[in-house]
This record gives sequence, structure tokens and C-alpha cells, in this order.
Amino acid sequence: MNAQNIIDKLNWRYATKAFDASRKLSAEQLEHLLSAVQLAPSSYGLQPYKVLVVSNPEVREKLKAAAYNQTQITDASEIIVFATYKDFNLSHVDDFANNIVATRGITKADIQGYIDVMNGAVSSRDQQQLQIWNTRQAYIGLGILLETAALLDIDACPMEGFSVEQFDDILGLSALNLTSVVVTAVGYRSAEDGYQHYKKVRKSKEDLFIKI
Repeated sequence: MNAQNIIDKLNWRYATKAFDASRKLSAEQLEHLLSAVQLAPSSYGLQPYKVLVVSNPEVREKLKAAAYNQTQITDASEIIVFATYKDFNLSHVDDFANNIVATRGITKADIQGYIDVMNGAVSSRDQQQLQIWNTRQAYIGLGILLETAALLDIDACPMEGFSVEQFDDILGLSALNLTSVVVTAVGYRSAEDGYQHYKKVRKSKEDLFIKI
């Protein structure tokens, strides 16, 4: 795929408002999307969030009611929920450090300086600041998901229009020390969705970019 192909795919994508409920992603397609999210960059590589893949139709009916009855919640192939930790602390850094050690076959002593830097970054922020920071990391994952979906000719709709409290309750997130921050519906657009025919509206490059 060349650069022009990528631009064409990004022009093709849009925030799909109506999904074709009869069309589902294959297991392979879903795995590709999740692998892309897994590989998304994050500060220090900490990945300070969890990603829920919601397929259960009964759960999704409940989520729809908590999302102002937006049909994407029930009609898309899958619903993907990014959730951050309510209490993000040094134990998460330790878990990541252990993962580095196991993955690279090294010792903690080899990366102690990096561990100290991460501990300092976490301990210097209060939970409100950490929530903002971690939400930003989740949105990087969201961006990677949206672009990958477009490259695979899969439609997606990022959604912030939902009750966080109700989503957390329905998905049992509080018991997992998590809170939902953004949702993405993935699947295939309905032929009846008029939004797919609208010209994409963006700032001009002259208005958007500042070159120094």
C-alpha cells in the first residue's frame, strides 16, 4: 500500500452513523484491529488502560440505553470500550517492568534507571492528573484503531456520547478499578446511511498547519 492509498482510505472513512446489522467482522478482521491497538504507542509504553470488546447482544441493549439510544451500539459488529484505571499507581509500573524483563530476558537491575523515571512520572501526579494523562494514552490507541479499520475497509464510529457511570455499572468496571472513557463501534456501514455521501469537511492545510 502506497502513501496515496492511505490518504484515499482516510478520505473514505467517516464516523459511521448507521451500521448494517446483518454484516459481521470475521474473527481474523477483529484480531487485526485488536493487534493494532495492542501495538499502539503510549507514554513509556505503560498502556495505562484496558480494552473491552463487547459482542453480547443483551449487554449491548443495556449500553444502547446508556448511550442515548444510538443505534451504532447494537447494530455494529462489535463495540470496543477503552477504560482507564481509577487508581493508577506504582504497582502498574512494576507490572510493566516485569513484562520488560520477561520479554527481553534481562534483569530489573538492567532497567532500574528507566523504572525510576517511570515511578517519578507517576508519583509526581495526583489521581486527577493521572486520569487525564491516561485518557490521552487511550485516545492514541483509539486513533490507531480508527486508521487501521480504514486501511482494512472496516467502518468505525468513535463515541463519547454515553453515560460513563451507567457504562461502568453495566460492564462491571468499578470492581476492576476501571472507568470507561471512549467507545468505538466497528463493522460495516448501512447503504441507508446518508453521511457516507457527504464531502469531508476539514480545515485547509494553510489554516491547519504552521510551518516554522
